[in-house]
Amino acid sequence: MLVKYDRSLYMIRFLLGLSLVSILSCTGRSGDCPTVFFGGEIVNPTSDYVVLYRNDSYIDSVQLDDNNRFAFKLGGIEEGLYHFDHSPEQQYLYLQEGDSILIRLNTMEFDESLVFSGRGSDINNFLVEMFLANERDEHLVYSYYKLPPEDFARKLDSIKNIKINMLQDLTADNTLSDKVVEMAEASIHYTDFLHKETYPFYHKKKTGNEVFEQLSDSFYDYRATLDLNNRELAYFRPYFDFLKYHFGNLSYMTCQVGCGTNEKPAMGRLHFNKHKLKLVDSLVKEQELRDILFRNIAMDYLLKEHNASQECQIFIDKFRKLSSNEDHKAEINHLYEGIQNLQPEKELPNLQIVNIDNERVSLKDISKNKKTVFYFWTASQKGHFKNITKRVAKLQEEYPDHHFVGINVKTSHTQWMNMLEEYNLDKSKQFHGDDFREVQTALILDDLYKCVIAEDTVVVDAFTNLYAAF
Repeated sequence: MLVKYDRSLYMIRFLLGLSLVSILSCTGRSGDCPTVFFGGEIVNPTSDYVVLYRNDSYIDSVQLDDNNRFAFKLGGIEEGLYHFDHSPEQQYLYLQEGDSILIRLNTMEFDESLVFSGRGSDINNFLVEMFLANERDEHLVYSYYKLPPEDFARKLDSIKNIKINMLQDLTADNTLSDKVVEMAEASIHYTDFLHKETYPFYHKKKTGNEVFEQLSDSFYDYRATLDLNNRELAYFRPYFDFLKYHFGNLSYMTCQVGCGTNEKPAMGRLHFNKHKLKLVDSLVKEQELRDILFRNIAMDYLLKEHNASQECQIFIDKFRKLSSNEDHKAEINHLYEGIQNLQPEKELPNLQIVNIDNERVSLKDISKNKKTVFYFWTASQKGHFKNITKRVAKLQEEYPDHHFVGINVKTSHTQWMNMLEEYNLDKSKQFHGDDFREVQTALILDDLYKCVIAEDTVVVDAFTNLYAAF
């Protein structure tokens, strides 16, 4: 179901913030107020800090006080999209000069409980509503993929029109800048566009067709209006996710027509991803957006590549020529080293994770003199967590000579400890990966169902999962 827009929702959000105003807001005397104020209260905090970013650049951080409250006072900031991080969660924040924004949230339901009030709250409450609505619509849209293209497009239009009406109500009640309206429109339209980009592939899968559905010329009409160089939206999830699927769709369909032979298109992983690099290079001119797209393509390619090969090196060389971001280049090199280090009969990487006593322990120490299966879970995906713990319990009975070890990622240490207690997990076989990127790179973690099998510190199979391996 879609989230329904209700003016009373915003009144509720305002009232929830009033209790903080006397403590956190400006005094009102001339010269006392910063250009932008952002503060609030976090119930059940999972970290001691709130960290503020503009795109991927660190802006500032503040520590929660004894009442779990925080306050940023910012001067001379650039209007636009930011995000705040309260590890392991984060959410968008739109800031402009003169804003005085308060939030209240409960980490047990981070996004659902997030409330903005004060000047500048309207666009931020709207973006949260769109975020939640888009999440809730996913299952509904997935059920529509089996429909013929005209019917699918009509269903999407119905969903989109409800959200457009919500935006019209917002603009009727508030004076919003052009940039604010553009951000709000992007949250609606690019999600709609993304579903159309994915339609041919999901439709083929759901119908069992051997060939792609023939689409009318009007199905992709929106492509004529696209801005593929919007710097302001570069780190906005609806826009960036759309770009990823858009270039994937263009690459696949272009290759279907122009590559290979009449019998079979050339669609190897290297071939396909070189197509994507070429399309981004030719169509995207905004440098920062180019670089993060190149990085995404390289990460996607390498995280799905299980062998260190000449093909990998060809791809990396191509990526390095196109990217201007040295940090991205170093990250991709490090990732490829991880692939090389996880080949069979190699020693496990020197990765350290945290045990129940908050001590750092290496993978090698954990697997010494044992047949060890490392598997992964995160607190935010409860369905996966239940599936994986059920699967592990079954495997432990069937393979008593194997040592099944859980590595928790993208979860605060406190929340991890609470889940160990709540679900009565064997603490001696549970560890916390406090640096997700380090775990992801060292163990090439591209899927939470993945597992890494080792025997006495040596890799047996690092590119399998708990269902395929046993």
